Amino acid sequence: MASERIFESAPRTIELFARAGLSMVPLLGAGGADIPDLHLGMNDISVQRGRVESYCRVCGFEPSDTLPPTYPHILAFPLHLALMTDSSFPFPAIGLVHISNEITQHRPISAGETLALKVWATPLQPHSRGRQFAVRTEASVGGEVVWEEVSTNLKRGGGSGRAPQRETAEPLPPTDTWTLPGDLGRRYASVSGDFNPIHIHPLTARLFGFPSAIAHGMWTKARCLAALSGRLPDAFSVEVSFRKPILLPATVEFASAGDRFEVRDGGHHLTGSIGRPST
Repeated sequence: MASERIFESAPRTIELFARAGLSMVPLLGAGGADIPDLHLGMNDISVQRGRVESYCRVCGFEPSDTLPPTYPHILAFPLHLALMTDSSFPFPAIGLVHISNEITQHRPISAGETLALKVWATPLQPHSRGRQFAVRTEASVGGEVVWEEVSTNLKRGGGSGRAPQRETAEPLPPTDTWTLPGDLGRRYASVSGDFNPIHIHPLTARLFGFPSAIAHGMWTKARCLAALSGRLPDAFSVEVSFRKPILLPATVEFASAGDRFEVRDGGHHLTGSIGRPST
């Protein structure tokens, strides 16, 4: 039977990242053998408009009375991190690789609505490079689920090493070029609470094997949706795969056609597609 924990306010992500760092120390790490059957939640969440406006500026959204489709992820992120730093979680949160993300918006969410959030994780599954699991999120208004997310993470090591063949698609026409500054990770962290050290500074990124700080995957997805905002219906699903990190600073190309889009600079950083919500 699942265990449930309801937070009265959002956990502080800075403290949770400190806990995540401690869990990487031998003998201090957490560890069941599998993902715990744990559901975390928060009720009566009111959006801070100033924070939404700051988020829009960093990600390229135009100000609006409705939330950007990626913004509920920001509200839920402290719960994601609380789940992955729980003492029952099988491995450290820092070092996981975010490989894909799917968001379903059932209807636009007004900035004045009060939300309830629920977060849980799926059991471990095999992956060619290790094991994977998904963190699932539901956002509700008055008992109606208005937004859902499936965020898939990879724990590297022990996989088969045989990656599945990817379908070869026609290249998409470029529609824009983005110049990304070296401090983009810190700017996004300030509006998202995601202070993972691989994004914050070149020195901390090097500790994890990156030559420089890398852009957040969820910033990249948000920037894509901002670029597509005039083409998105009220209800839609959008799925992306994170192919390789964007090393900051960078100049990347955004390309889109029909229901597909991508971010590239010779190779693909992100590929995505837009569809209809499943019923």
